[in-house]
Amino acid sequence: MSENATPLLSVRNLSVAFHQGGQTSIAVDGVSFDIHRGEVVALVGESGSGKSVSANSILKLLPYPAASHPSGEILFKGKDMLKASDSELRAVRGNDITMIFQEPMTSLNPLHSIERQISEILALHQGMVGEAARNRTLELLNQVGIREPEKRLKAYPHELSGGQRQRVMIAMALANRPELLIADEPTTALDVTVQAQILELLRELKGAHGMSMLFITHDLGIVRKFADRVCVMTKGRIVETGTVEDVFTRPQHDYTRHLLAAEPRGEPPTSDNGKPVVMEGSDIRVWFPIKAGFMRKVVDHVKAVDGIDLKLRAGQTLGVVGESGSGKTTLGLALARLISSRGRISFVGKDIAGYSFREMRPLRNQLQVVFQDPYGSLSPRMSVGEIIAEGLKVHERSLSADERDKRVCWALEEVGLDPSTRWRFPHEFSGGQRQRIAIARAMVLKPRFVMLDEPTSALDMSVQAQVVDLLRDLQKKHDLAYLFISHDLKVVKALANELIVMRFGKVVEQGASADIFRAPQEDYTKALLAAAFNIEAVPTAAIKQ
Repeated sequence: MSENATPLLSVRNLSVAFHQGGQTSIAVDGVSFDIHRGEVVALVGESGSGKSVSANSILKLLPYPAASHPSGEILFKGKDMLKASDSELRAVRGNDITMIFQEPMTSLNPLHSIERQISEILALHQGMVGEAARNRTLELLNQVGIREPEKRLKAYPHELSGGQRQRVMIAMALANRPELLIADEPTTALDVTVQAQILELLRELKGAHGMSMLFITHDLGIVRKFADRVCVMTKGRIVETGTVEDVFTRPQHDYTRHLLAAEPRGEPPTSDNGKPVVMEGSDIRVWFPIKAGFMRKVVDHVKAVDGIDLKLRAGQTLGVVGESGSGKTTLGLALARLISSRGRISFVGKDIAGYSFREMRPLRNQLQVVFQDPYGSLSPRMSVGEIIAEGLKVHERSLSADERDKRVCWALEEVGLDPSTRWRFPHEFSGGQRQRIAIARAMVLKPRFVMLDEPTSALDMSVQAQVVDLLRDLQKKHDLAYLFISHDLKVVKALANELIVMRFGKVVEQGASADIFRAPQEDYTKALLAAAFNIEAVPTAAIKQ
């Protein structure tokens, strides 16, 4: 029998139970799959299906003893990991098997520099220190697309963008050239072009070193291009397994067909140039000073936003796209007057660029923000009703408690949630429901302008489609002006009338969304579209950083 006939990893009848408060819940129920050497197996399904719990079981990273395994075995090179001692597990973790987690900010140490965190792995597993470790760290950072890696060595996680932090996590996972890489949604926070680069890098490493991969994702577009086999998971069970070709072209299970059909669709509302201008900007600039020397003199500037003009009307969506660090979010924060900027910013005809915090306060209810991470932006100590009512207490103090409660119920109904759930807390809701709560918090104040900062990037594909439909319906109903910031061009295409493509703080291309999607003029825009809609067709010369 050939070496490849024996699986590198074999998961057999794995079950995972969680015990809390006298209650036992089954998160994974009798799951089985194999991964052979050099093979990429994708584990797909929506949030709560048991994908990450199954993956974390391989290295025993679950919160034991709250978690247990009523049945099953996990054989890595013939050895059952569930029965391995702590010392045996330490020898495997980070060396033979490594893992890339979905949320890099909680995985990286906020008190250590990037160089220290990568060097620590090299020292622990390879005994590599000093100049050799530094050179290897630079090589890894360069491999995963970190621009000017020498300048990033001393940086701390909070000084990097979300995409850059994820690239550092990938560099750490690849440092020891593992035999098996477990990637848990590793590209969720990445731009489409960087996503394409990372997938190509992983593909090259797999080919060069025979590395196997367990790839966990809800993005079926990545699975189609990247995986060899796919396991479809829902409610703790694998309901379909097969080659990518078979599963995508001849899906057997209803749930698989549901996943394949779940993608943001439809067209944005028709833009009416006769409607009033809600937000207008001229030569908007946000420059952050770079200080050096004993006297901390300003020696240069980071030009996060550098001379941008825009106009946004009622009932219209302006999409802002570009890679991490391009200035998308900074532009949105400047328009909402949440950070200082230069240039002219006009909101419903008022020049607000020079407004102080006190002067802006009466307008805050009309300018609302929905953030990327609904779990991080909602207080875990407040009920949903309290979270939504908080803005009313500030901006509409004349309302009685009963009137506030009626407005909260109205807002929840607007976003498709049962008002009776307003007594519950954020952790009791799914990711999609939490994002609906975040939208309700903005809608309860009846705004005219809403900045949506990557509001669907952390959501499953089917939930993305639901949120896009919700945003479109709310816009049509209330004539809202949206500034929609995203790196997911499929979502942008379904929502935006106008489009701004940004890179390094400047506009690369700007105009009607339909025109740009149909016939992009700039190489960088073409690269973004190619990466979003056909990963293999990315013109890498246009996106190389």
